Amino acid sequence: MSKGRGVVVWSVAVLAFASPAGAQVDSTLAQEGIYDRPFIGSVSNTAIGGYIEGNTNYFVEDGITEGFSMELRRFNIFMYSSISRRVRFLSELEFEHGTEEIALETALVDFQISPALVLRAGIILPPIGYLNQNHDSPKWDFVDRPLVTTGVIPSTLSEVGAGVYGKGVSDGVMLSYDLYLTNGISDAVVGNDLGRTDIPSGKSEEQFEEDNNGSPAISGRFGLRRPGFGEVGLSYYGGYYNSYLFEGVEVDERRWLGITAFDFGASVGRFDVRGELAYATIDVPSGMSEIFGDRQWGGHVDIIAPVWKPALSGYDNATVSLGLRLEKVDYNRGTFLSTGLSIRDDVTAVVPSVSFRPTQGTVFRANYRYHWTHDFIGNPTVRTAGFQVGFATYF
Repeated sequence: MSKGRGVVVWSVAVLAFASPAGAQVDSTLAQEGIYDRPFIGSVSNTAIGGYIEGNTNYFVEDGITEGFSMELRRFNIFMYSSISRRVRFLSELEFEHGTEEIALETALVDFQISPALVLRAGIILPPIGYLNQNHDSPKWDFVDRPLVTTGVIPSTLSEVGAGVYGKGVSDGVMLSYDLYLTNGISDAVVGNDLGRTDIPSGKSEEQFEEDNNGSPAISGRFGLRRPGFGEVGLSYYGGYYNSYLFEGVEVDERRWLGITAFDFGASVGRFDVRGELAYATIDVPSGMSEIFGDRQWGGHVDIIAPVWKPALSGYDNATVSLGLRLEKVDYNRGTFLSTGLSIRDDVTAVVPSVSFRPTQGTVFRANYRYHWTHDFIGNPTVRTAGFQVGFATYF
């Protein structure tokens, strides 16, 4: 059976064998994702929790493989404290790939004036799209995060800053907003080792100490949720990324980076559908715009359907689900001046999945990933396929 035909068969299986029990999109607002964690529960003082994630990988690229490998991808520790009736604290310390990378991902204090107005300060997660604030692995049925959320939107993005958020209800519809000022990202968006524009490379630990140009980034998201259906959100992140100041003197042009994202999540019949679409514009130095893209975009759609609820002693809500992810990112949206042909630097992927949840906070998942890549000048397509099996659980 060809790969394309196999994907079609898998899609039909998802549509045909969904159980009568409908899928349910997470009922929590996107902005509340960092507090939607099992360890918090109904505690009134201090709690410690976290999650662990591990997986295996076996990939073949144009007939060549590096074999089978195992990975402990993340071990994250949360701390939460309800300091008083209106003040709460939350932090997240991440150990990635064992102890290869250790980062303080979140450390913030919220002061609630009313549900419609909450002040927040510290190391925060800018509200770009949905996943950046809702990135915990146990929430997802796929081993890897969507390409758009790691390549165009630099998730997980943590920045020092402050702002406000809130929510309210009008005619049965929940409205939410988030608005923040943060230190922003750095020159490495273009000054990196990849040889192309790469927004995630602009993340820097030095930004936790001070901004590289003294001009904060702005970010915000407006969301709309209708009970029983789902939520849609529109967000923006923008700021000057280059170090245009030196000892108070402007030594370079100010270069702006902006990311606009649209996200959605909905229950459609038996299916849980979630996706994001992002478009980025980057002011790159003149003469570099063909090699270093000044426009990037990407998107993904995940479709999850429960197909079986096995009768397991002690696990009343155990569920087996089938899923399908379709995704694409384009890192250089433009044309060559000399030929008028499209610049190619893109990745397209199809990812079928099977997942088993003995409880809502624990997932065992198996993915087959097939993606094809075009390089900058459009050389023959590089095709990669492989299997991933993994687990993730809160504790």
